[in-house]
Amino acid sequence: MSWCIFPGSCNPGTGRFLIRLAALAFLAGILLVQQLAELPSLHWGWLALPLLVMAWWRPSFLIPVFLVTGIVWASWRAGVLLADELPRPLEGTDLVIEGSIADLPQATDYGYRFPFDVHNRGDAKIPARILLSSRGSETVPRAGESWRLTVRLKRPHGFQNPGGFDYEAYLLRQGIRARGSVREWQQRLPDKSIRYAVDRVRERIGERIRMALPEHPQAGLVEALANGHARGISRTQWDVLRRTGTLHLVAISGLHISLVAAIAFFLGRWLWSLPGRTVLWLPAQQAGAIAGFVAAAGYAALAGFVVPTQRALIMAAVVFGALLWRRRFTSTQVLAAALLAVLIYDPLAVHAAGFWLSFAAVAIIFLVMHEDNPVWWKRWLSLQWAIAVGLLPVTLVLFQQVSLIGPVANTLAIPVFDLLSVPLVLAGIAFSSVGLDSLAALAWQAAASLLNLLWPVLEWLSAPSWGQWWQHQPPWWATGCAIAGVLLLLAPRGLPGRWVGAVWLLPALLVQPPGPAAGEVWVTMLDVGQGLAVIARSQQRTVVFDTGPRYSSSFDAGESVIVPYLRQTGVRRIDRLVVSHGDRDHAGGVESLLAAIPVDRVMSSVPGITGQERCVAGQRWNWDGVEFEILNPPAGAPGDHNNDSCVLMIRSRHGRILLPADIEKKAERRLVEGQGQRLRAEVMVAPHHGSRTSSSPSFLDAVHPRLVLLPVGYRNAYRHPYPAVVERYQALGARLLDSPGSGAIELRLTATGLETRRFRDTHRRYWFDH
Repeated sequence: MSWCIFPGSCNPGTGRFLIRLAALAFLAGILLVQQLAELPSLHWGWLALPLLVMAWWRPSFLIPVFLVTGIVWASWRAGVLLADELPRPLEGTDLVIEGSIADLPQATDYGYRFPFDVHNRGDAKIPARILLSSRGSETVPRAGESWRLTVRLKRPHGFQNPGGFDYEAYLLRQGIRARGSVREWQQRLPDKSIRYAVDRVRERIGERIRMALPEHPQAGLVEALANGHARGISRTQWDVLRRTGTLHLVAISGLHISLVAAIAFFLGRWLWSLPGRTVLWLPAQQAGAIAGFVAAAGYAALAGFVVPTQRALIMAAVVFGALLWRRRFTSTQVLAAALLAVLIYDPLAVHAAGFWLSFAAVAIIFLVMHEDNPVWWKRWLSLQWAIAVGLLPVTLVLFQQVSLIGPVANTLAIPVFDLLSVPLVLAGIAFSSVGLDSLAALAWQAAASLLNLLWPVLEWLSAPSWGQWWQHQPPWWATGCAIAGVLLLLAPRGLPGRWVGAVWLLPALLVQPPGPAAGEVWVTMLDVGQGLAVIARSQQRTVVFDTGPRYSSSFDAGESVIVPYLRQTGVRRIDRLVVSHGDRDHAGGVESLLAAIPVDRVMSSVPGITGQERCVAGQRWNWDGVEFEILNPPAGAPGDHNNDSCVLMIRSRHGRILLPADIEKKAERRLVEGQGQRLRAEVMVAPHHGSRTSSSPSFLDAVHPRLVLLPVGYRNAYRHPYPAVVERYQALGARLLDSPGSGAIELRLTATGLETRRFRDTHRRYWFDH
């Protein structure tokens, strides 16, 4: 690994330094592209040529060469993916396609979900890879099967909210440029391709594990360690793993790959060097290197070559390649080579949290390798402390949380998972592959039993509320300070002022995001699809109006959208939660929200929510110069219909906002008769998502909004908003903003007037659906 083709770079120290900087420059170029609203022109690549010429005399110019190359490479790869998009005229139409199920199907509450590689696209411009859902069918899809299907597709579109998960970026990285549903399983086709052979093997391994461990509580964990598929892990188990910081142990991670490679290396070297077995033309060291790499590659394949396994496999290739060719590389050279190789293979890997956690953890391990403590358990504890501290900035940026109990949990769990369970799981796979199913079952049962012994300890560690540190994502400058602080804290002993690193961490932990001033109110309608969730904040208080839909037993807007938003904005407590009515698209996230964040008071028009009180017209409260008033339902209303929804008016000296939930014409007429001109508001959320049953002319005349917000899902099945309703708003001269086109919509009523911010505008990225 040398730069000696450039004069002046033949010094070994210079070459090692350059490859590290080159890898970081390549990464910087890729990251720069991910911040852009539009992909840059590939013509920028010509800039690398003069820089390359200059590098002939001064090798340091290789750094900007790699920066420009990273920009061009990421732009080209992303452009290729974006070009393979579904044309808008094909959205919502029935299409006949042929192709193969490209991964292990995932069971859902309603059927199955799986990626599908389209082989025969006919005349229609259908993307090469799509994501399909199958509901209510007797057909059970299997990995690698080829089918002719009738499908209905739409373009990739996800929620866009502060602090939330960017589903559109995830789909782009997976190469998925459309998603939809199977309308008909027309015909099973012959499976001719060997491309999906590994997926078929992974699926068979999972089936045999489930047969060997029927009803065992840890069967899902064993399967995840065997084939990287986590479908059997329950939501409760995910919560325990997340709270204890041990999530990385249930996937086939870089740590697992490294362990398998090391075992295969030493075993292969020993077997090759047995008396009478030595082959002179291939020393035992090199035979072990081949065995280690083959084992690492096989185990990475079982995981589907996710980012952590890519990094570990590439690093294994560099290390074992050095043994084969008898070369020596420093640890940082190996890490830099792995970084370059992963980014060349998949520049969009920077969107994956596993990319950052994987490389950061290995870099920390290399950084603290200088600690030479003769007591093994002290070295182990020191390493866990170093990883916990070193990953602090990364976990705050990625997840807005840190597991304080994580170092203790990992100290106990890593030996059980990696040193005991993983070898047993692999032994079971080996036994099963040669037909020794009884021995395979024993190995898997032993692994499950070990995990079962560990599980009560993890549950106990996950229980304390103080075990988690939650906060907003720190600003970029505070993150930079935190990284500098981590490097100081983990510096070699003897460096003066290491303790100052703790001071450098403080901005990331203490700096608070901006909030409303006295008398101001900031209202955000979150992007939750076909549902409603609104957050209203005064200077010191927070009101949550509705909690969005519940899409499945494992996904709802409360946990996935509202909680991340509140943490991102620095809200640690909800002063009042108003659940307008009991429909799932308004109350679906209640349980998750109550479990995640303290709530002082709950109000609703329907019974059944823990600690709630009935909302009744006339209730009002004033916080920080902002008045909140319930306008509906009247006392004595049964509370079992849209017309009994809680209606909230927010008034400040700078303006008014009306939240009418799902009321229909009957309730609108009642409000007009009872409130009259008090209904006037500059901003209104469209009643019932813009349905034809609401937004009557008399009600619109009374409210006369300047701005109307439409909380609807992208291409929703109800076809909201109704065209005639849209025409009524336009006739008033009102401006319309909808969730799919805007993402989260933030309104600030301040002394300067009404400020409107659309998340898809303020945080626009090139992969957003235009």
